[in-house]
Amino acid sequence: MVTPSPSGDREKVVSKLPSWLRQDLKVRAAELSVDIQDAVSEGISAWRAADDDYSPIDTAGSASFSTWLPPGQWEELKDTSTARGIPFVQGLAQSVQLWMSTHPSPKHRPVTGIPQRKVVINQKGGVGKTAIAAGIAEAMAEDGMRVLLVDYDPQGHLTDQLGIEQLPPGTDSLVLHMCGEGKGSLRDLVATIEEQRFEKRLHLLPACPDGFLLDAKIAVARMRNKEAALERALQPLEKDFDAIVIDCPPSLGMATDAAIYYGRRRQGEANALSGMVIPVLAEDTSATAYSMLAEQIESLREDLGLEIEYLGLVVNLYDSRRGYVATSSLQEWRNIGDPRVLAVVGDLKEQREAVRMRRPLLAYAPHSDQAELMRQIAREIS
Repeated sequence: MVTPSPSGDREKVVSKLPSWLRQDLKVRAAELSVDIQDAVSEGISAWRAADDDYSPIDTAGSASFSTWLPPGQWEELKDTSTARGIPFVQGLAQSVQLWMSTHPSPKHRPVTGIPQRKVVINQKGGVGKTAIAAGIAEAMAEDGMRVLLVDYDPQGHLTDQLGIEQLPPGTDSLVLHMCGEGKGSLRDLVATIEEQRFEKRLHLLPACPDGFLLDAKIAVARMRNKEAALERALQPLEKDFDAIVIDCPPSLGMATDAAIYYGRRRQGEANALSGMVIPVLAEDTSATAYSMLAEQIESLREDLGLEIEYLGLVVNLYDSRRGYVATSSLQEWRNIGDPRVLAVVGDLKEQREAVRMRRPLLAYAPHSDQAELMRQIAREIS
């Protein structure tokens, strides 16, 4: 519905928007001191001018939404939506989402020039570190942040899952740069994830099989402060990103020490922005592995005088149908209190399907329950 204003400079329009998108728009406009009507108008103009085929937005359960737009813009939105073969409510939702993605929250802008550093870590294999690292990085990029994912695991699952080729053995790699043997600029190795949803804000430093030798190479390398090897390698890239997410290998070796050191809180950095994200399972062996990891973190904290923060636990691949062991283990994780449980992620099919398709989860199934949980985790730790 369109109602002209008495002055004729704006028209009141009434349509529908998903409640979550309407709330996000309200918050973002307030953060940036922008009138909602101006935000919607800018989004519509940008959406109509773009030739890109944007990912559909789930508009089920949309509620009434009204605003004021320049005369004729509402009809232009309807005409463009019709030409693209989508309902105009979908066109409005995509327009608002486009404005949100090009106007990131100011809370994501590093005040100190130091990017947030999320170290996704657990020496136990099979807990879903790669899925959690990728998911939170995708959610942050979707929300307007410039994000670098680092595949620090020589198995290269993250690289493979995102459809990027691993670096060939014997070529330049993160490992060589960590050991002071880099052959060029590490920036040249970074690949952009070409999914429209992330607007070229999501990037990956691919894995290289030479990572299997990292612990041994660090041990024999002649370098000061070996725990800082990862930081020295990545420091030239930091100014290009708002956040760096490390997908760690299942190990308790020196490579893990370097990742923990990298995630410490630096001087001048705000609390709870950088630190450890620990995926766990609702089972007894995962609790044992967590105890070993916590001991390693505490040893580094005490030996080197570091401020290392636990951003939280993610109970992953949870299925209550596994009975008492699963439900009681979940309660035990929650009882820890610090670190807190950020989310409980079910054993859902969308992640497996995204892996098979070699696409990011939030691009393959952006409205799935698992994608929403990744956004929840990202909000909790950003």
